[in-house]
Amino acid sequence: MKKMDKELRVMALDGLAGPMTRRGFIKRAGAAGLLVGASGFIAACGGGETTTTAAAGGGTQELAKEIYFYNWSDYIAEDTIPNFQEEFGVKVVYDNYSSNDTLLAKLQSGATGYDIIVPTDYMITTMLGLDILQEIDLDNVPNVANLYQRFREAPFDPGNKYSIPWQWGTTGIGYNSAKVTDWVDSWDMLWNEAYSGKITMMSEIRDVFAVALFRLGYSPNTRDAAQIEEAKQMLIEQKSLLKHYTSDTYIDELASEDAWISHGWSGDVFQAQLENEAVMYSVPNEGSLTWVDSMCIPKDAPSKHTAEVFMNYIHRPEVAAGISNYVYYASPNEAAEEFISSEILEDPQIYPPQETMDKLVFLEELGEDTELYNTAYQELRAS
Repeated sequence: MKKMDKELRVMALDGLAGPMTRRGFIKRAGAAGLLVGASGFIAACGGGETTTTAAAGGGTQELAKEIYFYNWSDYIAEDTIPNFQEEFGVKVVYDNYSSNDTLLAKLQSGATGYDIIVPTDYMITTMLGLDILQEIDLDNVPNVANLYQRFREAPFDPGNKYSIPWQWGTTGIGYNSAKVTDWVDSWDMLWNEAYSGKITMMSEIRDVFAVALFRLGYSPNTRDAAQIEEAKQMLIEQKSLLKHYTSDTYIDELASEDAWISHGWSGDVFQAQLENEAVMYSVPNEGSLTWVDSMCIPKDAPSKHTAEVFMNYIHRPEVAAGISNYVYYASPNEAAEEFISSEILEDPQIYPPQETMDKLVFLEELGEDTELYNTAYQELRAS
């Protein structure tokens, strides 16, 4: 695939100006009615009204006039939503968040009206424990059959009862090879004083602690308070070297060379590479995280059936491939392979070889022990 210049991506949003930043893609209000910022939509949500009909699985049902989609930033192709809107006559009101913690806090604060959210694997388990999600009617999502089998049997939701995968990838280190002269194969690089002030860390609590825990030789899912404390002290030692913590601005910072080394998600780093060919990505030898983000339907979603129709649309092979070709994340849709750029499919950083996969770990839901991480993170940020 010919890599799309970022300026052309902005043009695809009907001429809207300003930088795009995952996983700040659509942070601006909707050009020509294609995309609508939804941060203030909650009180006025009218998703229960219906407009047209569509067959999904077993029959034909009325569709809502609009659905509300809350997704990560920088995480969708420019034509995904417009094409759905044109075909189904349903407006998609699209809003962004930058971390699982932000998503959970928003829902727990009483925000209602979202039809689709996209939490990461371990957060799905958390949300199920909090009774936030409702079961998906898979009769309305027959394209779930297009998924790789491993995504039909994921330990956090076997059988896709509550979640339909969106994209998957790894966590590692993005770096500017023109500025970073050391070999980047270890988490140690994020503690390298030679790059003080040019290093960023993500703001995801578990992801941040996973880095230090891998570096210490511990599991990123440890429940051992002493190990978590040791990781916290290591992260406190690192703070003076950091530019800041961020989960959504490091794409642009890597591309513009405001940051030289960033703890980040694989696809984000590849998007920075679209602008700056010196940007590279590495999965450290100590091991790292793999993850899958999935579409889920909150308990109070006003338009469940239409949300399921949208999920089914997303997993048409051509649509799923279009998203991966644009955002440079691996697709969970096996049937999409024939439509995904060979440049992406054959890139071991996007579709890692088995020896790399063997070093990757899913974050696990830790129940009450999650509070050990939350408290340690608060102490870290306050230090």
